Amino acid sequence: MGQNDLKLGKVAVLMGGASAEREVSLMSGSGVLKALLSKGVDAHAFDPSQRPLDDLKREGFTRCFIALHGRFGEDGTVQGALELLGIPYTGSGVMASAISMDKVMTKRIWRFEGLSTPAWQPVHSAAQTHSAFAALGAPMIVKPAREGSSIGFTKVLTADQCDAAYALASRHDTMVLCEQFIAGDEVTCPVWGPTEAPQALPVIRIVAPDGNYDYQNKYFTDVTQYLVPAGLPAGEEEAIQALVCKAYQVLGCRGWARADVMIDARTRTPYLLEINTSPGMTGHSLVPMSARAAGISYEDLCVRLLQSATTDGGVLA
Repeated sequence: MGQNDLKLGKVAVLMGGASAEREVSLMSGSGVLKALLSKGVDAHAFDPSQRPLDDLKREGFTRCFIALHGRFGEDGTVQGALELLGIPYTGSGVMASAISMDKVMTKRIWRFEGLSTPAWQPVHSAAQTHSAFAALGAPMIVKPAREGSSIGFTKVLTADQCDAAYALASRHDTMVLCEQFIAGDEVTCPVWGPTEAPQALPVIRIVAPDGNYDYQNKYFTDVTQYLVPAGLPAGEEEAIQALVCKAYQVLGCRGWARADVMIDARTRTPYLLEINTSPGMTGHSLVPMSARAAGISYEDLCVRLLQSATTDGGVLA
């Protein structure tokens, strides 16, 4: 199938960028670019940190696949620029991207909508981190409110760890999130489709060494186990898929996303942690793994996502 059959025009794969996740984004973008080229798409790499975005208009690009992660790519800023340029792009629009990048705002909306998410407190100082620890108890997760890939993340077990945890997280963001730790199974579930009718892909259960699913174990080692089928008790996968679709809808997401969930080992209640509106597409990434379990190849996944590219006002190309 060539580009004339797909009618996708000249495509820019946005990768790299200026966030703390630049390295991962370059890996994601390279994989997407290779996949699109293998399908006959007229695709080109484009790094917004190296050249102005209005080059996209000048050079005749008609569609963008956003393989940027983190701030300045996943947070509504690039989406807003593409809206102004009138170029359709993959993933969520400006508002949903901005809200989903901000874990505090995301949790406020989920809580308002009655969806389960761990208790939390936003903090702006080490002293507030100590207060949050007293309120939330041990263990407590401390992380930047607007970063991904477990960057700046600490699991705090004792009060004397609060200062260092805050210092690490605040290096990446002025707002730091303290969150109740949920002990149990860690799962993730990709979703795709329009806001009004999302579809969940298979749930993946993540088994990391010592429960430490950090940046290194996410992208650069092979010691983490990814179980799909997830092997959950009867009915749990369907309940998580329904929860994640609702989480996607209430934030106004579209195109695709991936939500991370912890299942309380004692009560089996699933708790939403966060949602990623520009998920990874590397060799270790979870959306391609889940899609493969549903019979969708990496290459077909990339094409289907690209075909869904739109703007807040609808497809312009």
